[in-house]
Amino acid sequence: MMILLTVLAYFAILFAISHLTSRRADNQTFYRANRRAPWYMVAFGMIGASISGVTFVSVPGMVLTSQMTYLQMCLGFIVGYLVIAFVLLPLYYRLNLTSIYTYLGQRLGERSYLTGASFFLLSKMAGAAVRFYVVCIILQQFVFEPAGIPFVVNVVLMVLLIWLYSRRGGIGTLVFTDSFQTLCLFTALILIILAAISQLHLSVGEAIDAVAASPMSRVFVFDDWVSPHNFWKQFLSGAFIAIVMTGLDQDMMQKNLTCKTLRDAQKDMCTYGVAFVPANLLFLTLGVLLATYFGDTTAMKGDALLPAFVEREAILHASLFTLHLFIIGIVAASFSSADSALTSLTTCFCVDILRKPDNEVLRKKTHIAMCLFFVLFILLFRQLNSTSLIDAIYTLASYTYGPLLGLFTFGLFTKQQPNDRLVPYICIVSPMICYGLDTIAQHLWGYRFGYELLMLNGLLTFLGLFASRRHRVE
Repeated sequence: MMILLTVLAYFAILFAISHLTSRRADNQTFYRANRRAPWYMVAFGMIGASISGVTFVSVPGMVLTSQMTYLQMCLGFIVGYLVIAFVLLPLYYRLNLTSIYTYLGQRLGERSYLTGASFFLLSKMAGAAVRFYVVCIILQQFVFEPAGIPFVVNVVLMVLLIWLYSRRGGIGTLVFTDSFQTLCLFTALILIILAAISQLHLSVGEAIDAVAASPMSRVFVFDDWVSPHNFWKQFLSGAFIAIVMTGLDQDMMQKNLTCKTLRDAQKDMCTYGVAFVPANLLFLTLGVLLATYFGDTTAMKGDALLPAFVEREAILHASLFTLHLFIIGIVAASFSSADSALTSLTTCFCVDILRKPDNEVLRKKTHIAMCLFFVLFILLFRQLNSTSLIDAIYTLASYTYGPLLGLFTFGLFTKQQPNDRLVPYICIVSPMICYGLDTIAQHLWGYRFGYELLMLNGLLTFLGLFASRRHRVE
């Protein structure tokens, strides 16, 4: 019950922030925060919004299988964020965009526009719902089940809370709530790290030395070109992932487009990009400490590492403080990503599909509809209870970003005009070809594509658009 009260107190603060930031809110506040958001708050909140509840649980466990090599990808992110800051953001600000997919309509044509927006809607709804589903499972285990609350009430209540604090102010509110949630997330993370250090009976300095000396602290892999953890594979993949999953994603870019000026948005993006490295270093450091604490982790899955520590603390040491920290960290991470996902889905559907960005009543109804679909997706995953389905959804989400990469690259770096009627088919066929190539490579050579599949997918889409070109843009 105390944990439930802690969660409710947390949401009371979110509602207070929402009340203060949504007074006299209108559609421009909901979509763009009236372009008055302080860049440093956007940057700080973006860190939390990029770390979902699944990330909060999964990244520490990465050290069991891949050491700290994930940091190679984080270094690649910095390059990607620089491209976003100095290539994509100037374009978005020059065109004064609310939805970034409007650019596709202006540059490539109507069907290209609808294709890009549709790929985003499909990918974001499925991906965000799966991430939130996993978090709801954790909350059910630690919070709602002990209180006798069924899973369906858990899901409806959580999504209802998101809708309540974001329904009026939209992105204008989320700039501030995300900053608060990022603060809670990293406060919880640091205190959990200190709890792990305490259980290992080490000082902070000794813990740093122990992490540095651990074989799990290896960051760079230059000597194995076949390994999926090879530096250049991870670094280049990180750059492209940042460009696609941030720069070409309405969810992530909508916050950046709330800054007052392009220069502010660029400062926000560069600051956020650099901060992502030490943020993930903290998660990986926690992973090394927890692996040291447990000793034999051969039978433990990476995702179970942090929950197992929290559960042991609660049972063996009667430490509810660590459990409270874990729940707050999970809630902060999951809600800062889910609330912005629902807001961006509403924005994309109203602006890109319905083409009625100024209709406030329609926007409110769309926001409610997106929340209902969100609940239905989560309950569907629960009903099917299939890990393979979740993996398939994540795979689908990764495949849908390739066509977006191809569309934007073609628009930005060529002066050609594709056959707009063929664009939807090209964007569907390209991921199918990638899937076929991945299957063949696994069967013939035992090679499975990793993040480089995104680049291949984008390249195939680009080549398809180029092959369908009609004439040069005047």
